[in-house]
Amino acid sequence: MLGARTFPGDPYDGHILSAVLEQATNLTQNLGLKLKHIVVDLGFRGVDADNPVKEIIYRGKFKSLSAQQKGWLKRRTAVEPAIGHLKTDHRMDRCWLQGVLGDALHSISCAAGYNLRWLLRAIARLGIGAVFLRLLQAALSQRQAAGASYDASGRVGSASMSNWVGTAVVKKPNFGTAVQGAF
Repeated sequence: MLGARTFPGDPYDGHILSAVLEQATNLTQNLGLKLKHIVVDLGFRGVDADNPVKEIIYRGKFKSLSAQQKGWLKRRTAVEPAIGHLKTDHRMDRCWLQGVLGDALHSISCAAGYNLRWLLRAIARLGIGAVFLRLLQAALSQRQAAGASYDASGRVGSASMSNWVGTAVVKKPNFGTAVQGAF
């Protein structure tokens, strides 16, 4: 899943395309990718004028498409099972969190869970579990070395886990109106 976003109310599909494209552009800006061709369903007909730089491809204009664009359109059907798995396997079907912020956090959490499960399956399929565990162990040892503290005699001692957890629990996130307005 590249991005997950909620829209309050029940907006028309064509009205949310610019916001979704903005999110996709923000998420791929460090990769150097430019979105030129967007393959959508029939709910996005008529939004070509709102996005003149991007070519919007949908099933309704199948005869005027090139062979490559027809292939992209056929590939779009592979996305639907991923959405179905997100709803059934990752609990996207029902949101138990309250409010607009709860909806936004729920959709991001479900998409992140989908991506993590996909990554773990790829690690198991490729047989690189040992390499992954070594990298994880190295990252954790670096974090532990960075969290080292000095005791009274000036020797380096590792920070205790209770101190680390205690400081993390004290700080609670402040979700103000500015954060809620962004979703």
